Amino acid sequence: MRKPTTIEKLYLDFDGFFASVMQQAMPNLRGKPVGVIPFETSAANSTIVIACSKEAKAKGCKNVMTVKEARNICPEIVLVTQRPDLYRRAHNALLNEISCEIPIETVKSIDELSCSLDSRDIAAPSDLAQRIKARLRKNIGDQITCSIGFGANRMLAKIAGKRNKPDGVTIWRPEDMPEPLFALSFGDIPGVGKSMEARLAKAGIFTVQELYNAEPKRLRALWNNVTGERMWYALHGYEIHAEPTARGMFGHARVMPPKWRKIEHAKDCSRLLLTKAARRMRRDNFHASSLFLWLDMRDGSWSKAQEMPCVQDDFACLEALGLLWAIALKKIPRNPEIVRVGVTLCELTPATERQLDLLLNDDKQRQKSEALTKAIDDLNRKFGKRVATIGPWVPPPGGYAGGKISYTRIPSAEDFW
Repeated sequence: MRKPTTIEKLYLDFDGFFASVMQQAMPNLRGKPVGVIPFETSAANSTIVIACSKEAKAKGCKNVMTVKEARNICPEIVLVTQRPDLYRRAHNALLNEISCEIPIETVKSIDELSCSLDSRDIAAPSDLAQRIKARLRKNIGDQITCSIGFGANRMLAKIAGKRNKPDGVTIWRPEDMPEPLFALSFGDIPGVGKSMEARLAKAGIFTVQELYNAEPKRLRALWNNVTGERMWYALHGYEIHAEPTARGMFGHARVMPPKWRKIEHAKDCSRLLLTKAARRMRRDNFHASSLFLWLDMRDGSWSKAQEMPCVQDDFACLEALGLLWAIALKKIPRNPEIVRVGVTLCELTPATERQLDLLLNDDKQRQKSEALTKAIDDLNRKFGKRVATIGPWVPPPGGYAGGKISYTRIPSAEDFW
């Protein structure tokens, strides 16, 4: 395993991305503490702040806190409804500008990315960071700022980038390490959550320095997999390549607006969410053999999976959803308040590996359904949005069902149709 002798990676993290995009798009929000909420509601205190601006964070607010808590901390906070499609377009515009200065190696999320450095940038990382920042200010605007870290590998660059937010630049050269790590808490290390912190404490590891000095095999045992050992090597400055991941599911969920928490609305919303999830699955050339429906209610939760033949067409998916709702209506309380609904297509099979099932007349009826679904997809793609659907299409108030605010998945334009 190679241990770089100089900085090789850049990690860029946009500061308060969702709120700062709103401030760039809406000049009246600039300089004010802003909280982004999922949808407009007359009972604002019943929802949450899913993202907040650097001004709100400076007052003590943080992402994912109730509006009531945010208002107690910062009475002057300005609440704005999320605009996921605006975030998607801003993401693409920002990436285009950054790629003019340095090739983007990996897009880690909608607001984070990493790059590999060439010899010129290794020699003058601060110059590169300032060129990127200047280009974004000139061509995008001065409200969307970023923090940049440099390190021997991606993890160290990411940790470094968090040290000087917002709008900072931090360079951790190999000869400076590991002392900068020892001033950190476990919460500053990617992959060390509260449960793992408790597990480390039981093992007698209470500081990042003790974590750094532990044996790699010991960390592997504490994590119960190779992740702990990989973390040890990353913290020690070794080049670690990300392990390939396989697609495991396609799904969508939606918090229901207060006036939409009845069974009939939850059913309509689940149909829309499933149709969008199935559309994404077809774009990525997968089939699913299981559908999972889950409901979060005011007085509990309910979930169940339904087996399907290896399918991707809307007809089969919606039929399975109907079976799940028939079971749900027998199991959940009468007139429940359904706060959140979600659907997940699981047990995926790549389209190239799918086997037809003659016992299910798969060579005729299923292919007929798939051909009709493909025709509907082609019509919608050609004419935009939803000129054709199977059954009712009833979006919940607030819009963006299936195209929600997302950190880990970059929505496509079709997600907002």
